[in-house]
Amino acid sequence: MTNRAVLAEALIAQTPWANAIRAPLAGDASYRRYERLTDPATGRTAVLMDSPPGQAEPVEAFVRMAEYLRSIGLSAPEIYAEDTQYGFLLLEDLGDDLFARVLEQHPQMERELYEAATDVLIELHDAPTLSLQSYDPTLMTELAALSFTTYAQAVLGTHDADARVRFEHRFSDILHQETSGKKVVIQRDYHAENMIWLPDRTGVQRVGLLDFQTAMLGHPAYDLVSMLQDVRRNVGLGTEMRMLNRYIAATGENDHDFRTAYAVLGAQRNLRILGVFARLATERGKPQYVDLIPAAWAHLMRDLEHPALVNVADLLRSALPNPTPENLNRLRQK
Repeated sequence: MTNRAVLAEALIAQTPWANAIRAPLAGDASYRRYERLTDPATGRTAVLMDSPPGQAEPVEAFVRMAEYLRSIGLSAPEIYAEDTQYGFLLLEDLGDDLFARVLEQHPQMERELYEAATDVLIELHDAPTLSLQSYDPTLMTELAALSFTTYAQAVLGTHDADARVRFEHRFSDILHQETSGKKVVIQRDYHAENMIWLPDRTGVQRVGLLDFQTAMLGHPAYDLVSMLQDVRRNVGLGTEMRMLNRYIAATGENDHDFRTAYAVLGAQRNLRILGVFARLATERGKPQYVDLIPAAWAHLMRDLEHPALVNVADLLRSALPNPTPENLNRLRQK
């Protein structure tokens, strides 16, 4: 048994799942691992999160966010047991009905599910905020620049440093101008593979929430972009527009300003994704993320058509390599 296996056993032994049957669950892009525990006597289940300190995000952040989300009436997992020193949590099992899986089987449910998920954001953004780090223009610009220093660098073996510096100055100005104002809790990875459909619950509680431990304070449009410009699942353009309309109508946001921020934040998010996915492929041995890069690129190209991004659009189109089959193969072979 590895040391972490022993530590996990020690935590589980203190719970009703001491004699549980354990089975691995699919992981994500982080160093976290998950197992489902099933009590053979009762059939009750729970989920073990193994989040190694120093490699994955501290579990304290997950606990704090889960408690906050539950306190405002949203469906985050209940925490059954925790070992914050060594990075283990025993969580409520919200099941396997990820939005992505449900919609693969029942595409006609897209509107219903995305309306529920949009209503979650409306509820969240109306709630009192937590004290969290701000996802501010400086940090957003730094992360968007990964499209140069990680994505372009990996594909081409170099990147245009002068173009990157020009981009950083211009994009920071755009972010300051277009994404100021009210800050809300943003989960940052709010998409179809991090939401679970819970039809036995009602209202906003029908959406089970996962992977929110990197939450920050940011612009209200950010999680909408995350959900509707989903690189893992093609959300219909009609659904995207309806959900934007639904959010704006419910919150009273200024229509022009909100849609502008949405496009700017879409560009920021997709630029960051290009860099993150290139890094996962080349440094973490996860070439499957290369397959998602064309979707991020397509979203980026559409976002760059917005007039607010005119000062960086041509620069990005010329400085960043198009994800052609040849360029994608270069990433896979790193």
